[in-house]
Amino acid sequence: MAFPHLGELLVSGGVLPAEAVGRVMARQRELGVPFGEAAVDLGLVSQADVQVALAHQFDYPVLPVGDQGVSPELVAAFEPNSGRVEALRQLRSQLVLRRAANPQLNTVAVVGAGRGEGRSWLAANLAVLFSQLGERTLLIDCDLRFPRQQSLFRLAPAGGLASRLAERGEKGAILPHPRFAQLSVLQAGIVPPNPQELLARRAFGAQVAVARDTFDMTLIDTPAAEVGADAQLVAATCGSAIVVARRHASAHPRLARLGASLRDAGVTVIGGVLLDF
Repeated sequence: MAFPHLGELLVSGGVLPAEAVGRVMARQRELGVPFGEAAVDLGLVSQADVQVALAHQFDYPVLPVGDQGVSPELVAAFEPNSGRVEALRQLRSQLVLRRAANPQLNTVAVVGAGRGEGRSWLAANLAVLFSQLGERTLLIDCDLRFPRQQSLFRLAPAGGLASRLAERGEKGAILPHPRFAQLSVLQAGIVPPNPQELLARRAFGAQVAVARDTFDMTLIDTPAAEVGADAQLVAATCGSAIVVARRHASAHPRLARLGASLRDAGVTVIGGVLLDF
């Protein structure tokens, strides 16, 4: 299938007037440059506008600065060429390599010892990066105490995982996010009074099993280990986990205890991630 014309994407995106396409094509012929470069030369669009249109043309989901559909914290969507996103891509590559050796590693819990250490941020941006590979990706927010994914992805708290586990009618397929065709997000939902009990139900194991069979990659955000045993419970159901720490914030003894508890529960600890930004 031929790529859509860049001019059509700029016009449909509302950044280039349709009547200006002829002027851009004339400048393109005059300078012998690509359409987008000619449009920028004429001052009709910005370089950022062209980059967003090119991303659409090549089925690479990125978002323009100021898009209100998700939080600016999703740097994988807003800053794809930044240094920290390149570092996240290296982490994604490591997960892909390990999954190739063990297909069961397509369902990974993101765990950490304390609050505020970056688990939710990392899980969300990794999910965006996997969707940018064209993989069917699912992000589940299992932090039923202090959920963040519904805020990061601007989702209503109604429904979500808590309702599904409480068997309150929330069933069926999890739809893709409006901004990312290959990414589905199952938000935590309304904070329940019994988070650990809900996660211990068979329904959660069934949810993870369906995700493992339906999606190419499933990432699961968890509560901090310091607030309860939820994270270990979720990781044991998933079978694998990555441990997140933040420089100058995470205490080494707590991380060591968390790693030991995960291994005791039979969890494959794929590795650790140290955030420094």
